[in-house]
Amino acid sequence: MRASRASSSCPAVRRCAAVLVAFLALLTGLLSGAPAALAGDAESGSAARVAAAGTFRNPLNTGPDPFMTHWNGMYYLTATQGDSIRMWRSPSLSTLLTSDPVTVWTDSDPSRNRNIWAPEFYRFGDRWYLYYTADDGVDDHHRLYVLESDRDDPAGPYHFKAKLAPPNHANDFAIDAGILQHNGRLYLAYSGINQYQHNGLNIAPMSNPYTVSGNAVAVDGAGGCPEVREGPEFLYRNGRTWMTYSACDTGKPDYQIQMMSLPSGSDPLVPGNWTQHPGPVFSRADDRGVYGPGHHAFFRSPDGTEDWIVYHAKTTSDYTYSNRTTRAQKFTWKADGSPDFGRPLALGATQNVPSGDPGSGNYWINDDGRSSGDGTVTYTGTWNSGTGCAAQCFWSDDHWTDRAGNTATYTFTGTRIALLSVRDTGNGIAALSVDGGPEQRLDYYGSPRTGETLQYLSPKLPNGRHTLRIRVTGEHGDRSGASFISVDRAEVYTN
Repeated sequence: MRASRASSSCPAVRRCAAVLVAFLALLTGLLSGAPAALAGDAESGSAARVAAAGTFRNPLNTGPDPFMTHWNGMYYLTATQGDSIRMWRSPSLSTLLTSDPVTVWTDSDPSRNRNIWAPEFYRFGDRWYLYYTADDGVDDHHRLYVLESDRDDPAGPYHFKAKLAPPNHANDFAIDAGILQHNGRLYLAYSGINQYQHNGLNIAPMSNPYTVSGNAVAVDGAGGCPEVREGPEFLYRNGRTWMTYSACDTGKPDYQIQMMSLPSGSDPLVPGNWTQHPGPVFSRADDRGVYGPGHHAFFRSPDGTEDWIVYHAKTTSDYTYSNRTTRAQKFTWKADGSPDFGRPLALGATQNVPSGDPGSGNYWINDDGRSSGDGTVTYTGTWNSGTGCAAQCFWSDDHWTDRAGNTATYTFTGTRIALLSVRDTGNGIAALSVDGGPEQRLDYYGSPRTGETLQYLSPKLPNGRHTLRIRVTGEHGDRSGASFISVDRAEVYTN
């Protein structure tokens, strides 16, 4: 219940200290070329507005199981949607959340048109091949399939090309296809039945992008939990092929990324050639409110100088398959030649866009009135405020109330605004209106409780000054125990 949280605001002296620390951190980052700091330490005032054009904040998408690449000036992103394959595209990472999806595949075949998961797409020659898993409504009937594009465009259109099934697992459960390119040959890596797990790592040879040419071999990957090894992805650097994969059930907060490696000249179909890296290489960060980071992929910055990981994670430690959102961050390489993924950043952490990304001028407005751009928020009525939501909130604070008629009004300059805040079992219904127009009812209820959840994305607006008013109705749905409305981060888009 929201009413139990503290209601005191941060003292003014703390605010001033935070501003000074933020300015120094930002200045240091600009001089060194380092990424901007976490949201709780980052931008304020005019310095932030200067830097805003080249920054972004997660999430990039509300879906799980992301795969992304940059090609011909655009980012292309897919994520699990269930009933079809959709793709989002944008010239900047900072505007992927507001891009409109293109449906690139639906299927009328009842044996493979349900539970469509984990699409990935690769370019071979002048065609794109889109790999995915689907079933007939029964989970154990999941199988792997591949589409081929009609032209040289990752967004298609596509036509069905083939089912992918190694002869020794022709009728077995299989998900999460990833393509290994090693010593000039292609291999299908996937998660499926083997002697180690029901969802275990398997690798099979391919004679071309749509034909499996031999039996799969099982690779016994380590993990923090016994039940799952899935989502294999590959990096090629420093004389080795690095296979990263996700371990544990994705509903668990301990879902994590593990890693094995293979010398460049070795045969990937010989399991003993793979060397296990000890322990997870990317895992939960409770102090940053990040749980279950995994099912990832890799992409390069537009100018090819930086390596980035895209992945899903949650803001709750509950065992749940909901709330998995797409995020991205830069990674580097260690002196021993292995990738260094660091720790997952807090949702809402301010980062520099990838090198060569044009940016868009996005900026944030915090619930306490701080903003990295031309934006403010004002309240009518009595609102609670405080830092009780900690890592679940942007800058560790938010405002909340259940008093009918109370309002919060964002004033901003831009073309679009997104609201991200807490969903909870004690939340109710708000009425939203843009520029004094008709109200739209929005239910803030959620179970389990999650933070910085995308509540609302406005329609595209003419570039200029706008208002978004949130009115508390005092109403709630049947599942909710109260009528609280949470105000936290607004993300403003300027083009």
